[in-house]
This record gives sequence, C-alpha cells and structure tokens, in this order.
Amino acid sequence: MDTRKVILAVFSVVLVFRLADSFDYTEEDLASEERLRDLYERWRSHHTVSRSLAEKQERFNVFKENLKHIHKVNHKDRPYKLKLNSFADMTNHEFLQHYGGSKVSHYRVLRGQRQGTGSMHEDTSKLPSSVDWRKNGAVTGIKDQGKCGSCWAFSTVAAVEGINKIKTGELISLSEQELVDCDSDNHGCNGGLMEDAFNFIKQIGGLTSENTYPYRAKEEPCDSNKMNSPVVNIDGYEMVPENDENALMKAVANQPVAIAMDAGGKDLQFYSEASF
Repeated sequence: MDTRKVILAVFSVVLVFRLADSFDYTEEDLASEERLRDLYERWRSHHTVSRSLAEKQERFNVFKENLKHIHKVNHKDRPYKLKLNSFADMTNHEFLQHYGGSKVSHYRVLRGQRQGTGSMHEDTSKLPSSVDWRKNGAVTGIKDQGKCGSCWAFSTVAAVEGINKIKTGELISLSEQELVDCDSDNHGCNGGLMEDAFNFIKQIGGLTSENTYPYRAKEEPCDSNKMNSPVVNIDGYEMVPENDENALMKAVANQPVAIAMDAGGKDLQFYSEASF
C-alpha cells in the first residue's frame, strides 16, 4: 500500500515566510550619516521600495536602527547571520502585523487536547548522521506568502509535497491557494492550523497543483472547478511527541516535517543563513 502520512511538529506561534533577498553592506557604510543615507537609497532601489518624501526620514531612522541591530548580532558568537532584506525599514511590530498576524489561537495546539496519532518511526534504530531533503529532491523552490497570514497553508503543502516525492518519485508543486480559499475550518489569510488542513486534504480527496490553482496572496471565493482535479492525496498525519528531540530527529530522517515556530523575535526578521 502506498501510504502517504505527513508528520507535524508544533513548537509555537506560526510564521512561515521566504528568506527575503538580502542586500550587503560594508563597514564603510556605517562610517557616517551620509554613507548611511546612500546605503538606504541603494537598498530602496535594489528592492524597488517606494516611499513618500514625508515618510522617507522616518523610514530611514528605522533602517538605521535595524542595521545597527544586524551589525551587532553578526559580531556575536551566534549560530546564524542576519542581513539587510526587503523588511529593513519596517519595525518589528509592523513586520509581525504584515507577515505574522493571525486570529487563530495556536495555544490550543500547544497545550490543549491533541490527537494521539502514534509514531510510525518510533522503532527506527539506525539514522543517518545528516539529511538534506532539498538535495534529495523532496522540497520545491522557495515560495513567498506575501502579505497574507497563510503560513499554515505553506507548511502543510511543503510536508505533502515531500512525502509524495518520497513515495512516488515525483515532486509536484501543490496549491496553497486552494487551502486558503476552500478550507473553511481555517481562516485563510487570518491564520490556520496544519492539523485541520491535513484533515481537509484527506476528506476532499487531495490537493490540486500550483499551476492549476496558483497563489494570489489573498483570500478569494473557493474555485470548485479547480478543486475537481486533485493530483496528490494523503492517508493522514501524525504528531511528533512534544518535547522529544529524539522523536523529531527520527521523523525528519524519514521525511520533511511540517512545523510551527515562534518567529516573533527581531533576529528572524533579518535571518539570512546558519553559521557553523
């Protein structure tokens, strides 16, 4: 039997977004106000960021403070690096409003009643020293959720894409927009839960492709015609036991895992790469 069961690990408040295109700076750019203004203008041009004349000074001040934070963190002994990206003249509060806002209570997922789903990998004894599912072809290219709180849909879809590739050998980019528009148990651009999305996919007989139902970064009426052409289905999902890193390690060794994470900190706003 071709069993396609996805794995879900829940850590904290959901936020999933693409790693924004970064923009490099040098120590010389920090030397004077004039150099900083020039850097800001080059950054605006690079990211095609338009600001009114009245707003530019305020945004420049935010940009300066964010740059100071990035520079300070990068000179500390931390396992990651930050860079100027397209969010560099936004405050952390604005960033969370635009990209992390959700009216869904994720707290019930973390501390409430959770489905007892067992673990299909709990008896695994031999694990690889490392695994990169991107190199194994089980992860599609980077996607951008835009100004829509649809992180739950992207996390759901990535897990389904991964297990389908493992089981069938075919990597198909699936439709987040179908979940945003059609999954009434979730809340579209106002947030959602991966458990409900997995159940939705199972109940309707699968998800259609990204090409058939492309992403629009906003909630629209459900297109039932597009829903009638599913290309990938799942048999169910299971939860990785809480506070069990060994169980999570076993799950990730066998397939890509859907996670929710606390992304409220300022560092993640400018996260660029791991640094080992």
